[in-house]
Amino acid sequence: MTPKERVLMAVNHQQPDRPPIMVYATPEIHQALCRHFGEKNYVLEFEVDFRSIGPEALKPPPPADPERGIDARDIFGTGYRNVANNAGGVYSEACDLVLARLYTVEDVENHPWPSADDYDYSVMPERIEQVKDYAVCIQGAGTPDIINSVGRGRGMEQVLIDIITEDEVGIAIIDHRVDFYYEVSKRTLEAGGGKIDILWLGEDLGTQKGPTIGPETFDRFFRPRLQKFIDLTHEHGAKAMLHSCGSTRLLQPRLIEMGLDILDSVQPEPVGMDPEGLKRDFGDKLTYCGMLSTQETLPHGTIAECRAEARHRIDVIGKGGGYIFAPAHCIQPDTPLENVLAVYEEVTGKQFMG
Repeated sequence: MTPKERVLMAVNHQQPDRPPIMVYATPEIHQALCRHFGEKNYVLEFEVDFRSIGPEALKPPPPADPERGIDARDIFGTGYRNVANNAGGVYSEACDLVLARLYTVEDVENHPWPSADDYDYSVMPERIEQVKDYAVCIQGAGTPDIINSVGRGRGMEQVLIDIITEDEVGIAIIDHRVDFYYEVSKRTLEAGGGKIDILWLGEDLGTQKGPTIGPETFDRFFRPRLQKFIDLTHEHGAKAMLHSCGSTRLLQPRLIEMGLDILDSVQPEPVGMDPEGLKRDFGDKLTYCGMLSTQETLPHGTIAECRAEARHRIDVIGKGGGYIFAPAHCIQPDTPLENVLAVYEEVTGKQFMG
């Protein structure tokens, strides 16, 4: 069975030979895995079934500004600074919020937005051919990612206020970004000629205690903007995968109605996100990716506890398909490497330690 066949079987709620495998790692864990495996590629060793590709960028992002403490800028102009965290890693945190300095609709229209023309889509057939046996993914958790990503450039609180009050400037900023990602997705899918398997989307709809926004706000504001991506995906014969952190249980019936195929990076700790409950109530319609605890078990559990959780996800959640074996988020720097190796030993049947 090829990785592509395995993924499509699972997403179609059929039992594959084993659950498809994904890995998410912070740079620090990536480096630790590279050191452990040496010349071997840990993505191949872990038998990861997915490969992400995309069109060729024709121009670089805006330049950094070290004199102002700006280590990088994204394609929308937001500046970032590398900041150490208490987990022993470094995160790129927004420090120059350029979208917060757009005060009128005219300011928004005059902002140097990226364009779908900034990419060469003719490379897609060749790039697909190179990974044709895997589940071919395009885009990622930042597409369109309204709350999180616009928040980085405008401020999280301000974005939420924009949405609730329907502020014309805030909505114009959001829709510029949504429209950009929609057009890039459309052209990429067209260039893929029906050989792309997954369009990967993102919108952090949950907190630890419940949804970030209520069902009414979701229906009014988020649903139409996300629906067109899901519809576009299905028009091209692909599956739609949405990343969302936190508690999304209350919104999952709506996501199912919209035709979402995969809910990505599912965290088991937030309210209502018990893996067995989700599998029982929605597992015949949604495929879940994640559920390996990056808050508790992986960083703080014993090797035996990590193996037991991995085994539960494989044998119980993965029964009948509808599950992708993956950590619930990027594995954090304070996670013992042995715990990471242990869960992937369980799913692959290989030995990575000793």
